Amino acid sequence: MSKSKERIAVAYSGGLDTSVIVKWLQEKYNADVVTVTGDLGQKKELTGLKEKAKKSGAVKVYIQDLRKEFVEEYIWPALKAGALYEYNYPMATAIGRPLLAKSLVEIAKKEKCTAVAHGCTGKGNDQVRFEVTVNALAPELKVFAPVRDWEFKSREEEIAYCEQRGIPVVASKKSPYSLDENIWGTAIECGVLEDPMVEPPADAYQRTVAPNLAPDEPTYVSIDFKEGVPVTIDGKKMKGVQLIDLLNELGGSNGIGRLDIVENRLVGIKSREIYEAPGAVILHTAHRELERLVLDKDTAHYKAKLANDYADLIYNGLWFSPLREALDGFVNMTQKVVTGTVKLRLYRGCVDVVGRTSAYSLYDTKLATYTDADVFDHKSSIGFIKIYGLPMKTVAQVKRRTGRK
Repeated sequence: MSKSKERIAVAYSGGLDTSVIVKWLQEKYNADVVTVTGDLGQKKELTGLKEKAKKSGAVKVYIQDLRKEFVEEYIWPALKAGALYEYNYPMATAIGRPLLAKSLVEIAKKEKCTAVAHGCTGKGNDQVRFEVTVNALAPELKVFAPVRDWEFKSREEEIAYCEQRGIPVVASKKSPYSLDENIWGTAIECGVLEDPMVEPPADAYQRTVAPNLAPDEPTYVSIDFKEGVPVTIDGKKMKGVQLIDLLNELGGSNGIGRLDIVENRLVGIKSREIYEAPGAVILHTAHRELERLVLDKDTAHYKAKLANDYADLIYNGLWFSPLREALDGFVNMTQKVVTGTVKLRLYRGCVDVVGRTSAYSLYDTKLATYTDADVFDHKSSIGFIKIYGLPMKTVAQVKRRTGRK
């Protein structure tokens, strides 16, 4: 009895690696290949994608519009959690991967595929994000990772492979950057960027102007939040995709959102990455400031600790885990009062908070003021300090009595 033919669903971006993968899987396994592309708000990657996939040999091409789901069910939860990996990176790529893998699994089941494949490298984070998600949602599917197994040793060899088979690719020997873009940000790597001492060339940036070339007049923007979710810009109500697109435009034109980071990858190596995330940087800044206004001290401090754990969970590919669902319960409870308005100034790469207000504000002018309107009982501090400092005073007395340093 002959072995049935493999039918493989490929997570397809149209970039160099996945363009090679479609043809390589056909030649290696005599497989039928179905490509699956998720539209997460990327702009350039989708141009001519269907035709490119067919030229690469795909028997069927799926392009899924996932933008609304991405914003509402992935980006907003991460924003509400304050999730910034290693205190800085909004994780556009990391947040998108579980949704792309979920879409891949859904199409693989629909097309009765025997396996799925991705274009992740053997030392990157995305291989974990894709495969752990597939394991969580469809453990019966086989997973191929050609970039970990194939014979190519460089991007130049992959480009030559494509040229020999008439597969169109964007990458070239002169511009070897690897780009990953969605509505929440752009990741740029490879080429001269692999040297952490080299300043990123101007052509590496895709969606932001250089801060020194930004307008000499600041742009002011007001953002309204409702239970932790941004809902209006300058008083105009917007849906999530439209809102982020606008902030990307405003931020990008003012040089906002450029990040140059050496980060710790999940597999244990350090990696230099360049990111552009104008909308994400603006929203995280505004959301964090509103929380400062409305959350009590203990909740705010504990949530800051949880934010790091939430970011690690996303970065490490554990979106579809019981822990993430449990953490969402805590986060959503804290966000019930994160409703209000934050006013920001965008100017030459800087985002400055210039105003904030909320019906749930814990800021009391009569307690904070140093004018004659002050109602704070200053004398009560005497007893407070005596009790608060008593442990330190006791330690000092014991040290003096025993001679201990």
